[in-house]
Amino acid sequence: MKTLANCNPKEFLVQTNKIRRHVERWLSLTKVLEIRKRMPAIDENATPDERRKAVSEQIKKNANDVLSAVMEEHPDETAELLGLLCFVDPEDLENHKMTEFLGAFTEIVESPEVIGFFTSLMQLGEMNTSASAKG
Repeated sequence: MKTLANCNPKEFLVQTNKIRRHVERWLSLTKVLEIRKRMPAIDENATPDERRKAVSEQIKKNANDVLSAVMEEHPDETAELLGLLCFVDPEDLENHKMTEFLGAFTEIVESPEVIGFFTSLMQLGEMNTSASAKG
């Protein structure tokens, strides 16, 4: 199966831009970034251990909420995103098995070059957001 980790440079760039646009919409729908920012209510008199426990519990809750948002509340959009990593059009998703996408996802995640590219894109996006907020 063709993935971002094994395609030619032009295919990579065109598909990466499709993915970028889809991720923007996906993040807005799933509210993943907002969920990740949730912090626990901690009493000002809490001990360091109580604070650590509250933060740890909130992290677990946030992770559970993210998984629910992407897999239960928005499975179509999440499946489309996985498909885009494999050059599969959303209309063609039903002709594939989930194991194909999971194997391809693993190949992509294990590719330092692909992950580095996406990390750089995110950093550029954050710089653009920061510059916009200042201007």
